[in-house]
Amino acid sequence: MTAAPQTLLKGGTLLTMVPEEGPMVADILFGPEGIVRIAQDIQPIENTNILNVSGAYVLPGFVQAHVHFCQTLFRGRAEQVPLLDWLEQFIWPMEAAHTADSLRVSARLSMAELLLGGTTAALDMGTVHHTQVLFEEAKAAGFRLITGKAMMDKGPNPMGGLLEQTEASLQMADDLAAQWHDAEGLVQYAYAPRFILSCTDELMRETAQLARARKALIHTHASENPGELDVVRERYGRGNIGALEDLGLVGPDVVLAHCVLPDVDETQILQQSQTGVAHCPSTNLKLASGVAPIPAYLSDGIRVGIGADGAPCNNRLDMFAEMRLAGLVQKPLLGAAALPAKRILELATVGGADLVGLGDRVGQLKTGFSADIQVIRPQGPHMWPGADPYTDLVYSAQSTDVDAVWVRGCQKVENGALMGWDMDALFENARTAISDLRERLVSS
Repeated sequence: MTAAPQTLLKGGTLLTMVPEEGPMVADILFGPEGIVRIAQDIQPIENTNILNVSGAYVLPGFVQAHVHFCQTLFRGRAEQVPLLDWLEQFIWPMEAAHTADSLRVSARLSMAELLLGGTTAALDMGTVHHTQVLFEEAKAAGFRLITGKAMMDKGPNPMGGLLEQTEASLQMADDLAAQWHDAEGLVQYAYAPRFILSCTDELMRETAQLARARKALIHTHASENPGELDVVRERYGRGNIGALEDLGLVGPDVVLAHCVLPDVDETQILQQSQTGVAHCPSTNLKLASGVAPIPAYLSDGIRVGIGADGAPCNNRLDMFAEMRLAGLVQKPLLGAAALPAKRILELATVGGADLVGLGDRVGQLKTGFSADIQVIRPQGPHMWPGADPYTDLVYSAQSTDVDAVWVRGCQKVENGALMGWDMDALFENARTAISDLRERLVSS
């Protein structure tokens, strides 16, 4: 039997993201079985693809800690409104109008944008219906995805058609987890009660039990917006994170998106429970939510990753934009030295991998780790003359600088283009899908 081909990248500047290792000029040999060797002047063996990446940066693929594939089709269609109005008036009705076909197109658009921007893994929250489509598309694309159906059994109205019965929501989530959760595979399940105001206490508690029985992640939103928090405090007598603690929804297997406005005692909850925080700076600014206290979280030993969130509240799924903004928003508050570039790049790679339970296989260039790798070539004037590699990548680089991407050693992007994708057909399908979806909204 012929061995699967390996790839040898020669002469690049490697940012391994391994603690205590700095940038190094070296070669890296990898294949579907993982990263085989990192060293100077590796000699190729038979059946090896050799690429000269001299002058380019080689680093792990980004791990997005919070996205919404189901919303990418809605890009630009929910503008200039705060969170609760944004959800109730725009997002929930559009999500409810999804068919399996339109969700499929939305997922493909999401993965195309993410791969072209160097993201090789993402923690996603689906909508209530058609969640199996997300798993099918991720497997077909060879994209590393952790996702689950949004769970929503409570609200002041039918939530645009997404309101569920509690038992039905729990059963459907668990059935999907039984079918799709593969702890060692490209796709995994994350139980996803949407947020505390759209879920009953019973659903929250039962979800925690189901997820832990399957050793799966729990993924929800928390402490995102002042209006949301006012309602939570009135209902529970404490902040959002504290209320989630009472319901059993904190811990190292929990990822909370946003955490912009923690109460004084809630930082301690996050720290002691080792609950993960997904930082989404673009969304937090666009929806007028605020600036999450990320440097304080990190100083307290709280686990943090970065995510783009959804296209209607960002409007890009671009880790370069999120890294740059994550650094800039802290400086007027805390000084020019706040959140150094190297620390930001760590959050986008090894930090995100740890947050979503993949820290033992991705997020670092390390022998034995999966070959989830990107190559960034500083070809445009915005990257020259260059100085510190971390600063170059966080503050100068753009997604268009990504030249090549591999997931599990399989190349997905070559010369800045997706391999095997018909982009014209995807764009035409997207135009048709959003037009059809809008017609369903009008007629509903």
